[in-house]
Amino acid sequence: MRHFSILALSPFVCMLALPFLTGAETATLSNGDRITGGLRDSDGKAITLETAYAGDVKIQWSAIKELTTTKPIYVTTSDKKTITGSVTPNGPNLTVHTTVGQTVELAMADVVAIRSEEGQAAYDKSLHPGWDQNWKGSATVGLSLARGNSDTTNFDTAFTLDRKTLSDHIGLYESSLYSTNGLPGGGVTANAILGGVRYDRNITEKLFWFASADFTHDELQGLNIRAIYSGGLGWHVINTPATTFDLLGGFNYTHESYGATPTAPLEPTVTRNLAGITAGEELVHKFNGVTTLTENFYFYPDLSDLSQYRFALDANAVTKINKWFGWTVSVSDRYVTNPPIANTKSNDVILATGLNIAFSH
Repeated sequence: MRHFSILALSPFVCMLALPFLTGAETATLSNGDRITGGLRDSDGKAITLETAYAGDVKIQWSAIKELTTTKPIYVTTSDKKTITGSVTPNGPNLTVHTTVGQTVELAMADVVAIRSEEGQAAYDKSLHPGWDQNWKGSATVGLSLARGNSDTTNFDTAFTLDRKTLSDHIGLYESSLYSTNGLPGGGVTANAILGGVRYDRNITEKLFWFASADFTHDELQGLNIRAIYSGGLGWHVINTPATTFDLLGGFNYTHESYGATPTAPLEPTVTRNLAGITAGEELVHKFNGVTTLTENFYFYPDLSDLSQYRFALDANAVTKINKWFGWTVSVSDRYVTNPPIANTKSNDVILATGLNIAFSH
């Protein structure tokens, strides 16, 4: 009997504890039902309450008769004003009883966000994040070995790091491939390192300026270093949570240093310094929240001779297995029309695939 009494009281205790576990918002529906939970960010069409017994519950505003809270709610309108107080749905309108004793009537169509006190504090913090916040990145390492009739070693890496805020964006990237053949007459068969950084700063909602640097080392092409420093303007063609697409244009300064290769060890060093044009695009698209495709292409024609040019292509697809673990496929290509070292090709392509580790801070 004692066990039965405890079990019988359990639902009653849970109901008493519910407001403390889930928050202080209670929505009374038109049919008389009541749902209590913590307020998540909302718009003028629906509200989401986080409950302890049913998870997130989304309720249309038209179905809510009354919303009671013990803490102020922050209502943001389309003209970027924020009003604080308690709220009451009123047909197509929303009545806000402010903390200073006023009553403000708003059209639901003009409401862009409704936040709890904690949600508003988090939003305000996101407007001016510190340099140690909003970082996201991933790293991939691949290794393959063959011994016996073959004697090959292949090692590849890929790394990305991004920080995006409402006003700016910084991105860093790196990829590399190192391959050897240990059989007689073999040696190093690939040794390339690619990397760079780009910074964007919004001027308007669509227009931004950018500065970037792209670096390439390719031993078999005889390329000691190619550094391309660019600056110019960009345009946010598409900017949605699922897809971003940018176009960029500007000018660049290119420094190249070529020298000996494993097959031509006596080649003299050749240095070139060039002024050029930068034209490019960058695409990021999320497929159902599982796979993310990132692709960018930059074209660098020489100002002194437009028939001579370079380009840089990077593409990367990551499929999530869980929150921090996934599978990635990446492709990088660097091309130059006129490599000065004899018997070297104009471009090298790096294709890498392997396990991906994602992180954020």
